[in-house]
Amino acid sequence: MSAAIIWSDHFLDYKWAHTHPMSPIRLALTMSLSRSLGILDDVDTVEPLPVDEDRLRTVHTQAYIDAVRAVSSGMASSNATMLERMFGLGSADNPIFDKMHEAGSMLVGGTLAAAQAITSGAVRRAVNIGGGMHHAMPGHAAGFCIYNDCSIAIEWMLEQGYDRIAYVDIDAHHGDGVQQQFYADPRVLTVSLHQHPATLWPGTGWATELGASGAEGSAVNLGLLPGTPDRLWLRAFDAVVPSLLAEFKPQIIVTQAGVDSHVEDPLTDLALTVDGQAAAMRTVRDLADKYSDGRWLAVGGGGYGVINVVPRAWTYLIGASLDRDIDPHTAISPEWMTAAAQAQSTVHPDYARPPVGAMTDGGDTEFTAWDGDTAAPPPGGISETAQRQTDKSILATRRAVFPLHGLDPEDPRD
Repeated sequence: MSAAIIWSDHFLDYKWAHTHPMSPIRLALTMSLSRSLGILDDVDTVEPLPVDEDRLRTVHTQAYIDAVRAVSSGMASSNATMLERMFGLGSADNPIFDKMHEAGSMLVGGTLAAAQAITSGAVRRAVNIGGGMHHAMPGHAAGFCIYNDCSIAIEWMLEQGYDRIAYVDIDAHHGDGVQQQFYADPRVLTVSLHQHPATLWPGTGWATELGASGAEGSAVNLGLLPGTPDRLWLRAFDAVVPSLLAEFKPQIIVTQAGVDSHVEDPLTDLALTVDGQAAAMRTVRDLADKYSDGRWLAVGGGGYGVINVVPRAWTYLIGASLDRDIDPHTAISPEWMTAAAQAQSTVHPDYARPPVGAMTDGGDTEFTAWDGDTAAPPPGGISETAQRQTDKSILATRRAVFPLHGLDPEDPRD
């Protein structure tokens, strides 16, 4: 295989309340859509690895793991306020559900299986759409995330001898948990493109967050304003990420491929289409081919258009990993459309917009590369204000972090 696709039906056990934005139906629909389009023909999926407490403790505290275990089995203290204050458990974002520990561990096992498949040499790419829980902190749940599979897998790869790992997070929310885990570790470059922290939870991910002493420049943050469309998002990515990867020379690229950047996502305010998201995923794949000898580990993440967006976007991700790129004008089968429409009844109406019958939103992904000329007029269809604000974000990030890597923030060739 050209890639390992990690899957278990037990991923669907990561199931919050019916009213919760993160419905596991998005994962089932992604796999069924990928199969219906032939993307998974002749591909045997790979089971997650078992995960023990020793592995969880590489990132999480024993007290937190004990608390998750206790609430999972109904043995926790009845003091709900204490559980929420101390561990983030039982909040509106992270309500308690049966076997929470086992479900969270299963997602970790999926990302570890992806990491093992690559480090063993069996494949150079691996995808775990069930992973991407980038907000989980050492001692508390946050942002729908129990255990931080991204950080745990990166820690495991560091143990295997990797010493240059690039983590590229394209979720609309800042990849705060992963950044915090490696903020003082120069072996891990964390790059996050997200909605501007002044406009979206968790309120972190400013351009001035650069890494701790001894690891300055290891954290890179690019915050984009609400309404940023495909062409400007891709312009910003292109102006920052490739240069840093070329300088850092990663041995592997880990991508958190959250798709809550979509224009119809109910929780965020960016304006990408599935076309722009697909272009971003293919770009990261190609950067891995160029800079990390093809080693690329991709996980899921956010995405709350669980019927109309996530299945299409992550089918593009799976296709990209297998070198089975999808024609955006590909029609979706009536059978899948029927199944997706039926699945709407299992999801809260706020997150259950009807399925879309084609793999495209008609998005325009032809962007104009940033050239350092802040007075340059934008191309057709892009307002001067939108381009100016995007370019301000680009420059803020480049000026903050590029000199720390020996790069010229004003020179578009760097």
